[in-house]
Amino acid sequence: MTNETDFLTIAGKQYRSRLLVGSGKYRDLAQTREATDAAGAEIVTVAIRRVNIGQDPNAPSLLDVLPPSQYTILPNTAGCYTARDAVYTLQMARELLGGHKLVKLEVLGDDKTLFPHMPETLVAAEALVRDGFDVMVYCSDDPIQARLLEQIGCVAVMPLASLIGSGMGIVNPWNLSLIIEQATVPVLVDAGVGTASDAAIALELGCDGVLMNSAIALARDPVRMAGAMRLAVMAGREAWLAGRMPRRFAASPSSPLAGRLGAAGAGGEGA
Repeated sequence: MTNETDFLTIAGKQYRSRLLVGSGKYRDLAQTREATDAAGAEIVTVAIRRVNIGQDPNAPSLLDVLPPSQYTILPNTAGCYTARDAVYTLQMARELLGGHKLVKLEVLGDDKTLFPHMPETLVAAEALVRDGFDVMVYCSDDPIQARLLEQIGCVAVMPLASLIGSGMGIVNPWNLSLIIEQATVPVLVDAGVGTASDAAIALELGCDGVLMNSAIALARDPVRMAGAMRLAVMAGREAWLAGRMPRRFAASPSSPLAGRLGAAGAGGEGA
């Protein structure tokens, strides 16, 4: 299977899974661990402003169920609206995680759309890269902005498929394709995935991976949905590697007509 030989490489480290998951919105920490395992995820993103990873020594810690020895913890800046707040949050995360460098940057424009504030995102990305972080960055599905982030030195760009938590799927595959075509760093869909087919489409387009939280955690059966997402990502990647057939504007019989009895007649897809 693909995941035995085909690795996702981020900041020089190889991962078998191309499905990254969030750690919020679950019923409890036990369900968080169960869904993470069902997804086969190796990278788990953590909202430093919302999830305890040691900030409160008197409260249960996510690291008790998702230890850094088994998972790559990806601290993120969910809830930050300025570059300054985002940089401070990730510097705090680095201290809590003993010098951890791989982070996910997101700077939001407002609390209604949760769209990325790209001017502030660019400022924060430059500051974090300068400070030695390996930055994966949530961004608009704009190929120019994605190129600028890559030029700054971000190790992965993460354009939204649709609004965070909307479950609307990929609303603009053409922009994603433009970003993928030009990128020399991994491109991962971030935000908007609602079900397994959305994840498969992202990988079929050529995305290197998908990050999701709500689509799993808010499903009727989160653990089962996590397993479905795992299979969808694997299938989408396999389809992309295999290369889909060309689209045609006319029918084409699946069996050749030459040399067949009644070859003058038309043959259907199953003929």
